[in-house]
Amino acid sequence: MHGDDGSGETTATLDDDLRVTGCERCPALVESRSRIVNGVGPTDAGLVFLGEAPGQNEDEQGEPFVGRSGDVLDEALQAAGLVRSDVRITNCVRCRPPDNRDPTTAELSNCRGYLAAELDRVDPELLVTLGKVPSQHVLDRDVAITAEAGSVVDARIGESSRRVLLSVHPAATLYDRSQREGFFESIAEAARIAGIGIADDTEADADGGSNGGPSGGGNGGGQSRLGEF
Repeated sequence: MHGDDGSGETTATLDDDLRVTGCERCPALVESRSRIVNGVGPTDAGLVFLGEAPGQNEDEQGEPFVGRSGDVLDEALQAAGLVRSDVRITNCVRCRPPDNRDPTTAELSNCRGYLAAELDRVDPELLVTLGKVPSQHVLDRDVAITAEAGSVVDARIGESSRRVLLSVHPAATLYDRSQREGFFESIAEAARIAGIGIADDTEADADGGSNGGPSGGGNGGGQSRLGEF
């Protein structure tokens, strides 16, 4: 199931649907998870979104980015002329950390082979990192995500170089409404780079909002471990 590719990364095997069907490399995550949360969306998607790790709602429903943060992402996709089924959404770590804490360096490393294998199979035009942790994990450096959001860089993941757009986490827009417009603009730019969607009227959508989404109440959705978003 696992091996070393000589680059310090763990290689990994996914099934035909790009799923991890069993993994016990991280004892704390095995203990805290109710399931492995695999990526969703087309296996040949031109645009892939990368989060940090499943939160409570994701662990319960078995899909990345559900709840309030998922609502914000869905709104931004819609403003860019897309729907969730047009893109692929996955996480750096596929199992929920205890108490929604940040995944450890070892946990990120243990799951990186799965991420590299998934991206190699999908081979997207663009990878969008949603938040500070996935951005730092992919770039292997400190990232001031609020300042660097919207930047497009190249990063090596596994044996391939990937074009990466840095973005704040969608939940950041729930805590700081001033970040909403920039987040919508980043998603529109991602759609443009990937050559999909119709990224027009984004600013109007970002300012005016749409039905549902972040105005809803409750604690579910955005992960608590956002750091600098």
